[in-house]
Parts: sequence; structure tokens; C-alpha cells
Amino acid sequence: MKKKVVGLGEVLWDHLPERTCLGGAPANFAYITTLMGDEGIVASRVGEDSPGLEALRRMEELGLNIDHVQTDRQRSTGSVKVELDGNGLARFEIAHPVAWDAFAWTPDWQHLAEKADAVCFGSLAQRSEESRATILKFLKAASPGTTRIFDVNLRQFYYSQEVLAESMKRADIVKLNDEELPKIMSLHKAPHKDEFSSAQWLAQTYDLKLVCVTRGARGSLLVRGNESSQHPGFRIRVADTVGSGDAFTAGLIHEYLHGASLDLMNEVANLVGAWVASEVGAMPSPKRGALEHSLAEIR
Repeated sequence: MKKKVVGLGEVLWDHLPERTCLGGAPANFAYITTLMGDEGIVASRVGEDSPGLEALRRMEELGLNIDHVQTDRQRSTGSVKVELDGNGLARFEIAHPVAWDAFAWTPDWQHLAEKADAVCFGSLAQRSEESRATILKFLKAASPGTTRIFDVNLRQFYYSQEVLAESMKRADIVKLNDEELPKIMSLHKAPHKDEFSSAQWLAQTYDLKLVCVTRGARGSLLVRGNESSQHPGFRIRVADTVGSGDAFTAGLIHEYLHGASLDLMNEVANLVGAWVASEVGAMPSPKRGALEHSLAEIR
């Protein structure tokens, strides 16, 4: 049975050295969610400009539900300048302010929140007070059974201890990478001995059902209570890493919602993340029209 899974936050254009690609963590997440077989829904805001119209057209073309993407007459559509190093790792320069800094709380979004099976939100879209307030209202309006996923994105200076702590209080699942984890522990003035103990500390402090620490090419760690699962990752030729973390989250949440074990969640999440990293852009088209074919080639 398809789950209604909302990517709540920024939609933008990634301007890479050689091309421009549609992106933004929630849109990337929703796209992979749809490929996995659930209904990926984008809740965001774009400008009433040509990049915004093209973003809407492109998302619809990719099979995404765009009924809940707001439009803004005054602010432009979001954009990011992406620079890649020799290993395909991305560095970002994020435009500000843009349309997704002005989320409006509407009856439409309230209804969406009430019927969602899961909602994934991040820290970047909370850089403005207006959008942050709307995101918090969305999370509050969601039903008690809705799975709330906080995908940490420590981009530039667009985060604070307050935003991180309040987001984790409202989450069931927290996903972050191995560079972000020690920073978050430092902001909490808590010791960071190792990834497992720090993940357990976050889980206990914020009553989380699951903590995920990604390690790039070295795989990931999942921690649930006293249980843990480690995955070494898949060896691939990296095209670029833009969107691979969002794909990982989508794979993880798909399996979580459908009752998978920790090890299976970890396997599938790494597999999907590796596939996106092996392709150019955050929303690649599956080979021969099916995600299974693409994932089989990674294996």
C-alpha cells in the first residue's frame, strides 16, 4: 500500500560547473520516494518566474505531486551554486532570500499534514523565521501516527543550536552525517567519543526512534535503542554526490514505513544513495525505466 510521504522545505536549481539541475533536499527526497513506490509529495514554494515555472514543469514530468507547491510573486525561485572537488564532493553557495524563505501556513498545507504518513524536513529551510514557523505548524498539525524525519543539513551559517534542538524534539528519526555529528554534540556541549555513543545520546536526549549517521563512501550506522546496524557502503565510480544523501534518506524511510529490519533499511538506503552518486544530478532517470535495473548494476 502506497504511503503519502512529504518532502517539506526548499526547491531550487543547482548550478553545477557544466549543467543546471533541479534540486533541493525535499524535492530530491520526494523524487526517490516516488521511484521506490510510495507517493512523494513536495511541499515548498517557488517564484512566479521562469525558473519557478520550469521547476514545476520538471517536477511534474518526473512524476512528483506538485499540488502543494506554493508560488510567490515577489521573491525569486531558489538557486545554489555548486562547486565539485576532485572527488565529486560538493560545496554550496545558497542564494538568499528566495521564495522558500516565505512559506505560508494555509488550509491546504494543514490538510496535507493531517493525511501524511511521513514528513521529512531539514534545517536549511528554517533559516527564515517565517518558513520556520510554518514548518513547526506543519509538524504540529500532523497526526500522532505520522513519522517525522529531521534530515540535518548544516549549510554555510544557516543553523543554530536552538533550531537543531527544537527540530529533534519534534522528530521520530534524525539523519545526519559523520561531519555533522561532532558539530551537533559540540553545540550541545556534550562529549563526542564515538559515533555509536553520540547517536545513542541523541536518541535518549530527544526520545528518538532511530538515529542514522551517514559516512559517505564508507556507508552508514543506524542506532535504535541498544540495537545498531553498520553498512560498509558500495564501491562505485562517483559522478557527483549532489542528492545522494537525500536518496539515502528516501530509501531508509521507505523501508522503515514498510516494517523492514535495521539491516535491510541500511542495505537499501546505501544502495539507493550509491546509485544517485554514480549518476549526474540529484534526480537521475532509472536505466531502462526501472529503479531495480539501476540498483542491480550497483550491486
